[in-house]
Amino acid sequence: MKNRTRCVTAILPVLVAIALLFVPLPQWVGLDTRIVTVALIQRPSKVVFDYVTTPAHWPVWHPSSLAVSGSVDHPLDLGEQVTEEFRVAGRRGRVVWTVTAREPLSKWTIEGKIDGRSAGTVTYSLTSTASGTRFEREFTYRAPSLWFATINSLVLRARIQSESDNAVLRLKSLLEATPQH
Repeated sequence: MKNRTRCVTAILPVLVAIALLFVPLPQWVGLDTRIVTVALIQRPSKVVFDYVTTPAHWPVWHPSSLAVSGSVDHPLDLGEQVTEEFRVAGRRGRVVWTVTAREPLSKWTIEGKIDGRSAGTVTYSLTSTASGTRFEREFTYRAPSLWFATINSLVLRARIQSESDNAVLRLKSLLEATPQH
């Protein structure tokens, strides 16, 4: 009986610690990740804004975007939604994006939900420059658990940053290769 009690006493704290890794974190715990990528694109802000806010174009320039459905053939306005099939850091899924901010030619924000849970926010900020447009893409997401926060810091964040950097470089190359009218 003593050995059994010692075994339970030794294992119980380990099991509790493992379980705590998967407990949902409260909103006030600040484990947000910001992925920011910037490019100077030699095209007018209107061209860049209209292109990046039209979901049909996402799979063309963003390798994580596999397919889009819904309102995809025009620059989305405030409140409009689109569904995207994605593969981010090796994980496949489906997210519903809703436009939550739209300042023509300068800012556009979408908030994502996966199965009704927050999946993050993407914001495009555009600034006109002498040679075109400074384009900034910011993806912010929250760690829902300590387990996710740990995996995020060890592996996911770097992979997502690399995918975002690649996407924005592809966007720049694509738009700059397109003849201006």
